[in-house]
Amino acid sequence: MSSPAQPLAASLVQSVDWLAIAPPTIAAVVGLVVLVADLFVAENRKTLLGWTSVAGLAAATLMLLPLLDGDRSTFCLTGDTTVCSYTADRFTLIIQFLVLGGALLAALLSVTALKDARKELPEGEYWFLLLSSAAGAALLPASRDLATLIVALEVASLPAFALVGLRHGDRKSSEAALKFFLSSVTATAVSLMGISFVYASTGTLYLTQVADRIQNVDGQLHTLAQTGVVLTLVGFAFKTAAVPFHFWVPDTYVGAPLPIAAYLSVIGKAVGFSGLILVTVVALPSYADVWGPALAALAALTMTVGNVGALRQQATRAYSAVRLLAWSSVGQAGYLLVPIAAAAYSGDAEKSIGSTVAYALMYGAVNLGAFAVAALVGRTKLLNRVSDYRGLYASSPLSALLLAFFLLCLAGLPPGIIGLFAKVTVFSAAVDAGLGWLAVIMAVNVVIALFYYLQWTALLFRAPEGEPEKHRVPAPLTAAIALTGVLGIALSGAPQLVLRFTDTALF
Repeated sequence: MSSPAQPLAASLVQSVDWLAIAPPTIAAVVGLVVLVADLFVAENRKTLLGWTSVAGLAAATLMLLPLLDGDRSTFCLTGDTTVCSYTADRFTLIIQFLVLGGALLAALLSVTALKDARKELPEGEYWFLLLSSAAGAALLPASRDLATLIVALEVASLPAFALVGLRHGDRKSSEAALKFFLSSVTATAVSLMGISFVYASTGTLYLTQVADRIQNVDGQLHTLAQTGVVLTLVGFAFKTAAVPFHFWVPDTYVGAPLPIAAYLSVIGKAVGFSGLILVTVVALPSYADVWGPALAALAALTMTVGNVGALRQQATRAYSAVRLLAWSSVGQAGYLLVPIAAAAYSGDAEKSIGSTVAYALMYGAVNLGAFAVAALVGRTKLLNRVSDYRGLYASSPLSALLLAFFLLCLAGLPPGIIGLFAKVTVFSAAVDAGLGWLAVIMAVNVVIALFYYLQWTALLFRAPEGEPEKHRVPAPLTAAIALTGVLGIALSGAPQLVLRFTDTALF
């Protein structure tokens, strides 16, 4: 005689689509392998751990290819297979490509950085933390319930705190990690409070069910639902480094190892923005009248403060190159917020979100390239000032030309066509949604940004002070610079490869 508990237990068992979850799973498994292997690998062979990590991230990225043939979902409700916790759709795959590809480039930069650090950075822990963070970042865009979303966010964030403060005996690094930790923990606490309110008022954590039920909340719970929506948005605004929640960015980028600063500038943003998109457009479309104006105001404030902060950087100040890139990334976050805000007013929210995704892909490629060249110069110029780049063309012509190209892409000037097209796409998303005032503010900020990008670009080709110093480029660093350069040039030649995503259904 069978127990009545058996059919109930069987009904709760969920099937797992291993192919769908392969990209984040591979990154996580390779991270564990590297951590264990670190106990047995001799000190003089620790670079094997780095190359194993690079191979793992490359394999995780390649596993996106079999998923292109159609949407796949797993961890679904047994009673309703359309409600799932993990979905590998077009939006997920694009963000996972950005995250895993960006982590791969950061890993290539790290191979050289760890070798130069001379035991200041423990290699086994470093690679384990980087792979763990990449696994969480790859999980987040696929998350379709609030619990998985917040877990993925923390799996991506917690290892990043440790990576920022991992350098032994470095006070600057420890202070940066503390600032990053406190701001991020505050954001998580606020998000969790908001999510708990949303759950209390709707009785579900699944994004699509939240979207349906939050429109018909009982009158007594209406204020609770509204508070939950606002707190959840504030928490994700912290994660995207939107002003006024940006104060940790410059010090964290300066204190972190340079590959980790590069990682945070691209992957950290991809995590925050993909989470914000899922919460607003998928879970809370009925509250567009709340998050639309809020995000529009945040976008205007963020791009203005970021660009003015970058403009104020003094070329001779220590670490001014990294600080300028940090403030620039805050300004770029403002541009990324514009289409998400426009989605609240637009009749075609998916097209607006496509503009953010297209811009994020462009920004990821060229910003990682700029950090790669900064890592090259930082090997001989430890203070990494903007003034240290004077005459770079005389000592390393190809690196100088590529950095100039990356900066022009970020500025949105030819020959950086992909940067220009991405900015036009974001600008048109604002205009189409009737946000003319935001488009004007964006245009003013693009002009402000031109000044500091062009100033840095011109410095590369000026006559060097003294004898030009030759830069020997290690193979991993060469690979990172070459990959970002090829990607940026290819996309400038055929920007429709990215912009096509704005015309197709993402969800």
